[in-house]
Amino acid sequence: MTDAVTAAGGTQADRPGPARDPARWAVLGVICLAVLTVVLDNTVLNVAIPSLTTELGASTADTQWMINAYSLVQSGLLLTAGNAADRYGRKKMLVAGLALFGLGSLCAVLAGSPGQLIAARAGMGVGGALLVTTTLAVVMQLFDDEERPKAIGIWGSVNSLGFAIGPLIGGLLLDHFWWGSLFLVNLPVALIGLVAVVKLVPESRNPSGERPDLLGALLSMIGMVGVVFAIISGPVHGWLSGRVLVSAAIGLVGLAVFALWELHVPYPMLDMHFFRNRRFVGAVAGGILVSFGMGGSLFLLTQHLQLVLGYGPMEAGLRMSPLALSIVALNLVGVVPRVITRLGTPRTIVSGMTLLAVGLAVIATLGGSDYTWILVGMLVMGCGIAVAMPTMANAIMSAIPPARAGVGAGVNGTLMEFGQGLGVAVLGAVLNARFAALLPLAAAGAASLPAALATVHTAGGRAAVVDAFAHGIHTSQLVGAAAVLAGGVVAALLLSKAERTPDGAPADTADPAAGTGGPVGA
Repeated sequence: MTDAVTAAGGTQADRPGPARDPARWAVLGVICLAVLTVVLDNTVLNVAIPSLTTELGASTADTQWMINAYSLVQSGLLLTAGNAADRYGRKKMLVAGLALFGLGSLCAVLAGSPGQLIAARAGMGVGGALLVTTTLAVVMQLFDDEERPKAIGIWGSVNSLGFAIGPLIGGLLLDHFWWGSLFLVNLPVALIGLVAVVKLVPESRNPSGERPDLLGALLSMIGMVGVVFAIISGPVHGWLSGRVLVSAAIGLVGLAVFALWELHVPYPMLDMHFFRNRRFVGAVAGGILVSFGMGGSLFLLTQHLQLVLGYGPMEAGLRMSPLALSIVALNLVGVVPRVITRLGTPRTIVSGMTLLAVGLAVIATLGGSDYTWILVGMLVMGCGIAVAMPTMANAIMSAIPPARAGVGAGVNGTLMEFGQGLGVAVLGAVLNARFAALLPLAAAGAASLPAALATVHTAGGRAAVVDAFAHGIHTSQLVGAAAVLAGGVVAALLLSKAERTPDGAPADTADPAAGTGGPVGA
């Protein structure tokens, strides 16, 4: 019975676990540094667009592909990368990810044309997908139940830090060096990571030796790339444009066919029966909405600080840094494990998501023109994300058998990508709709703040346009707060019900590949 409970994500406290690896915290530090560079490369290139346009002769379409090629490839390969790590060895895939990411960065440094840089960024995306999934799987392998929440919290805080400080780091580098420095800094990180992983990380894999699910991998890539491309293209081309609708349709159909295929293939890449596990479903629902709130709030905060309050990119980056720093600080001091011990997983999640919602509401209602209240709201949001995000990740990983840790990491990474993109898409659409409704008659029909300002020629008209945009941001933030709060309640209810049900799910959802539920050996 103990084996079945463990396979479904239950406790191993009734069995002696493996001895703690003395190098585990050093390994965590190295892989977190690698993950930080991966996440930074999602946003760091945004500030280099003027330099790329001048020095490489890049067109607007070229710069969009330079930025998007990385995130598209990475998001499309997360599930496949996690599955490959389980089948062929997490250490091997971690080494491969570091090597590909480093090689892609070197090619980006040496790129002499837009096409070469786009190809290099796509190659970095392959390495990034392997790193995001294998690093979390290695954390699950190295840390026991007692230390795992803190380790996952540190890993998750590095992800949040990377998204928040990417433009700031990019701006600092470009102030002193050329655009290639954005990628040059990745090379020593990749080299140090390779040496540390080879020397310190033990190998582990799924012992069942299942055959690769090649069609499932292809379908998941088509589905995720289609959906993410639609989300990326929506703010630029319009949410009802043919480009966005066709891409979204291809993505959704691809994901639907993927789900049907996974239900019938003997060796699925993602066992769809996991979705019978209430613990897994609750964690998935909450994870999407935490990422929704984080991605959407960063998108809105950036526009609020730059377009409403008039800060430049560097100033806005500096003023947003307390959000990321609060997340990192709380996870480094180990707040999450203590909160989980005191409150339990469901209450911890609803508490964290409530704080995130309150922070958004504070910024929306009190931070219109006063950075002090924006700072207060960001600190409250940081506390919420620091508590909810790692708790969600731990709940997802605990609901999946140890032998499928790579797939679990792929699911977690896919949820983060999807949730953040969904936050930008939905809250951006709310912003645009509210902005359009409040525009003065002289600017009616303008699709953006700069376009609207170009149509008015009086100080009063410009003030009315900016005020309409500010009201649109405030409405979007309140919608985001309501969605996050509702998601926290739903996730907590599902997880609470799962905890009252043996194994959190029907017995037939246990994974036979998990074996005895013990440590996954080489």
